Amino acid sequence: MPAPYTLSAWKKSNLLSPHPPNHPALGTEHVALTPVTRRTVLKTLGLSTASLLVGGCGPKLSLQQSVSPHLRLARVHVDQNRIIRTVVGLRPFRPGGFVVRSDRQDEKTVIHNYGHGGGGMTLSWGTAHLAMELAVETGKKACAVLGCGGVGLATARLMQRQGWQVTIYARDLPPRTTSNISGAQWSPSSVFDRGQTTGQFDEQYARALRLSYRYFQDLVGDYYGVRWVSNYILRDDPNVPPWWTGHVFPDLYPETKILPAGEHPFHTPYAFHFDTMFIEPPVYLNAMLRDFYQAGGKLEVKRFEDRRELAALSEPVLINCTGLGARDLFDDKELTPIKGQLTVLLPQGEVDYLLIHRGDYMFPRRDGILLGGTHERGEWSMEPDQEAIRRIVTGHKELFDQMRPPMI
Repeated sequence: MPAPYTLSAWKKSNLLSPHPPNHPALGTEHVALTPVTRRTVLKTLGLSTASLLVGGCGPKLSLQQSVSPHLRLARVHVDQNRIIRTVVGLRPFRPGGFVVRSDRQDEKTVIHNYGHGGGGMTLSWGTAHLAMELAVETGKKACAVLGCGGVGLATARLMQRQGWQVTIYARDLPPRTTSNISGAQWSPSSVFDRGQTTGQFDEQYARALRLSYRYFQDLVGDYYGVRWVSNYILRDDPNVPPWWTGHVFPDLYPETKILPAGEHPFHTPYAFHFDTMFIEPPVYLNAMLRDFYQAGGKLEVKRFEDRRELAALSEPVLINCTGLGARDLFDDKELTPIKGQLTVLLPQGEVDYLLIHRGDYMFPRRDGILLGGTHERGEWSMEPDQEAIRRIVTGHKELFDQMRPPMI
């Protein structure tokens, strides 16, 4: 965890003013009204425009090199007439965390891999790996994967890599899965309630998180729609870090730093910065499905109303990746939905960072700018809430209207 930002640290890092924000020599009004311009940067660095354009004996320094990348962030254009859709999904949440375990049902082995809450995409390859290990122990070579979202597809692909014959049975296929509308920032969210997990789960969680972190790095690139991006969590107090720094694993969040006012373009005194991977579900899920077919996988659209229907399947091993569907199919009443709602704006190709401020967040995808969100535990309705749309749009408009324009 980085040390809290101090006055001495400010003196070393701030190039744009000889005084910290709210210093008596300036006053709050002076800080707020003095723009940072191209000329200001050049003067502070001891450079003139001519020195950047005319060759000389000294080293050449471009203006772009002199400006922090955190000050070059593009502003999101938020307006009601830029909305292209609103989407709703139900996160499959269990207070005690996800389930990965092996059971027997009649003559079949059932391996469960469900209940990831808001961390399904993040944890998908990790829990798929745990489920794969349990399947391999059976000594069989054919399985049925129930579900075709992020968790189901990762599980199916890992089983294929083990040389298994795999058939996916699913009610919904991409682009109609819950995974398609997930924010898909690589960071576990709403996976469990603190104090409700067991020691065994905590060990599974830690291992799954690290496994998934490594698997996703192998998928970075245009084909899978996975990339590294900067994240900014806005803060009034530098001593209040994101929740995960003391609970998950800080080493999985590189480039972690606290940016004071003057080093970021937002209205809050501080911005907590880190890098994560970011997955574009429409691209990623289609690529995964292509890989599955190319490896000889079979898929059947099928809805199971009762566990007894599973006995009719020919595969000796069933891997349950049904998400919220496991509540009824496998009688897990601990499963409960958490309704999430996103408003999507027209795409902005120049926006390539993630922003989180209190309950609001902005994730840019190629198919649109995602504005979130809602977190309604126990809510089953798939209908968009108009008041939530208004709140989300208004909150983000205020946030970006206060953002300083990028320095380029």
